[in-house]
Amino acid sequence: MARIRVLVVDDHRVFAESLAAALAAEPDVDVAAAGSGPAALRCLDRGVAEGRRFDVLLVDADLGVAPAASPVASNGPEGEPAVDGISLVAGVRKAQPAVRAVVLAERDDAGRAALALQAGASGWVAKDCSLQRLLAVVRGVLRDETHLPPALLTGVLRELTAARKHRTDSERLVESLTPREREVLRCMVAGLGRKAVAERLFLSPHTVRTHMQNVLGKLGVHSTLAAVALARRAGVGPAPLPELAGNVVERGGQPA
Repeated sequence: MARIRVLVVDDHRVFAESLAAALAAEPDVDVAAAGSGPAALRCLDRGVAEGRRFDVLLVDADLGVAPAASPVASNGPEGEPAVDGISLVAGVRKAQPAVRAVVLAERDDAGRAALALQAGASGWVAKDCSLQRLLAVVRGVLRDETHLPPALLTGVLRELTAARKHRTDSERLVESLTPREREVLRCMVAGLGRKAVAERLFLSPHTVRTHMQNVLGKLGVHSTLAAVALARRAGVGPAPLPELAGNVVERGGQPA
């Protein structure tokens, strides 16, 4: 019988251990638990090194989020920086695409469920669902199924459609730029100011300023930061640069 390896990631220890114990009672399921994002990543890496990769990641939607009464963000063991659940899903799906991720949530939230799917999650499930329901989801995502509560389906589809339209509009605006203007935009995404862009592209600062003003005009924005945000939505990455430290992105809302 093929065994399913599941990693439960939740910073609420009692919940994580209880869920892991319930899943481990199944004859075809092996389970481990991690109490933080960094701990989960170490566990996943160890599984790869030992030739025992995990199949499914069950991640708390509120992983790394401090309680409302706490004035500071929650940290993992030994002061590790907090990693939220959706960011963890995105990182794991990029590093280990074969791992299927399911987000466990205390409440329905179409916006966050859409973000989770965009990050690569295969499901969004209520934390208080039955064990039988959770096992069905675990086995389903391994068959490349996507699982959402029926009550969230319409809202999630609406969110995904809006995000796709937003990205399409951004891509269309970026396509209106000339090749040189796209080069300048990529340097802006990398965080370079006017002088650094001029040195990078072997242009005069005056010429770079003109290009940057043209980029802002064609993108329909009024600041470098807004141009960078639009570029990222369109999938524009930063120019490959050997050193970015110390460069100015923006002064007073205008290109530096």
